[in-house]
Amino acid sequence: MSERVTRSQTGKTPSKPTKPGFVETPGRRPYTRKSIFTTSDGSDEGTPEPMPKLTDLNGLSALRGTALETNGHANGHANGHANGHANGAVRAGKETIRQKPMENFGPVDTNPHFDFGGSCGVSAMMLGFPTLMFYMWIGAIFYDGQFPKPLENQSFADFLHHMWFLVKTEAFPSNKAWQIYWFFGLTQMAFYMLLPGVHRKGKPLPHLDGKQLSYYCSAMWSFYTNIVLGLVLHFTGIFKLYTLIDEFGPILSVAIISGFLCSFIAYVSAYLRGATIRMTGYPIYDFFMGSELNPRLFGILDFKMFLEVRIPWYIFFFLSLGTCLKQYEQYGYVSGEAIFLLLAHYLYAGACSKGEHMIITTWDMYYEKLGFMLIFWNMAGVPFSYCHCILYIATHHPDEYTWPTWFVGMLIAVYIGVYYVWDTCNSQKNQFRQEERGVVDERTTFPYFRYGKIHNPQTIDTRHGNKILCDGWYGKARKIHYTCDMFFAFSWGLITGFKSPFPWFYSVFFCCMIVHRTIRDVQRCRATYGEAWAEYERRVPYLFIPYVF
Repeated sequence: MSERVTRSQTGKTPSKPTKPGFVETPGRRPYTRKSIFTTSDGSDEGTPEPMPKLTDLNGLSALRGTALETNGHANGHANGHANGHANGAVRAGKETIRQKPMENFGPVDTNPHFDFGGSCGVSAMMLGFPTLMFYMWIGAIFYDGQFPKPLENQSFADFLHHMWFLVKTEAFPSNKAWQIYWFFGLTQMAFYMLLPGVHRKGKPLPHLDGKQLSYYCSAMWSFYTNIVLGLVLHFTGIFKLYTLIDEFGPILSVAIISGFLCSFIAYVSAYLRGATIRMTGYPIYDFFMGSELNPRLFGILDFKMFLEVRIPWYIFFFLSLGTCLKQYEQYGYVSGEAIFLLLAHYLYAGACSKGEHMIITTWDMYYEKLGFMLIFWNMAGVPFSYCHCILYIATHHPDEYTWPTWFVGMLIAVYIGVYYVWDTCNSQKNQFRQEERGVVDERTTFPYFRYGKIHNPQTIDTRHGNKILCDGWYGKARKIHYTCDMFFAFSWGLITGFKSPFPWFYSVFFCCMIVHRTIRDVQRCRATYGEAWAEYERRVPYLFIPYVF
């Protein structure tokens, strides 16, 4: 969080910080304090701590090809987050330095770890995800929000034929749907490259001799430019935003097809350009996990960065905004439930935008390849499966899900309070990491909270030479940011009531995933940090809720 999103004083070019993230070590060449190794939980999502300090190895290139003992594995999840760790030794001259070695960045994965059940498992997922998305859409639109199932005296074969008929006729990928989806996507690409932003450096990449890729972060300007442009198009009648709801089925099909097409292009393109990395030799599995680490357009548009924020969460927000505008035209008012979802999704998309410069050191950006898992989930899975809370509100009269006004007001107040905790918690974590890298300036993007930065934080030293933050929110509960995320997911389903199961899909899916991740994080931190982690657990005994649990 180094500087405000703005242009330079000339008004022409985005401002670049001088050597962002670098500190000078006396008598040695400069190196980044942001290590090439993973955090305690591998995903940059756990309790924050900086990486180990490296003894001089005559440059990061000395690390390549000198590992005597290395072993590593990666564990992934269907939401696009993967985690890994490794242990080994590096010999530099006559001295052996014990440390966490780099993960595998070679062209071939010589010791592959197969997640999701290998080729058979990922094949089932690539077929199962689209099927589930169409099934939930049919239930939401044609079965009044209930699970589609055969009618009385209807055979299962006839039922399947009817389902396929609905997909062919009501979700046909029309020319209009292609234009909507891809005009939006191409506009986001243009905004990414042309609007004001800041430059930040990623982690050193071993296969590039320690080079740190530069990332251009302009999502905050993109987000608000999108809002202004969307409202202008709506009120001028050029494009009514609730068309996203009216054409949901065809756009869903276009998103699914586009996810497969872009995954195929990314897979083949890496081969043609010789940019493949960590290939297992199993084509289906490699297609799912990806073949290239950092595909870019014009050297500035990083596709992983682009897909992480701008496609899924902006679509999410505009579905909510379109629902509110549709209700106003239909009923002359906007329901409190629709306003709640609009506020919730504005805060979430806004947080992703203002914190875009923080995700460049996460596991997805640093280590995860751009394959079907990340491409499809961001282009189709997230925006068109997590959004059923919006779809239910948009397709039912407010009388069918109305909560008392006092309840909606209370939920909004609680949500804003939880958002404050979540925002400042993540800010404390990332600001702490940046300061350990030498970046001391704070980026005061809207909405800015002073508690997002801790001055002189209390820490615990580990045997690796790095530190565990045990101050601020992390001095109250070890996974309090997960608690906030679970509340968000729960509230998005709760606001719709209990008549339909589909708005609760995201709530159930996310909570199950985050509980599993917490168990994994705790186990790995205990194994990695030993007594230091035990001391942290002693000082901060609460996991999710301070003084409760």
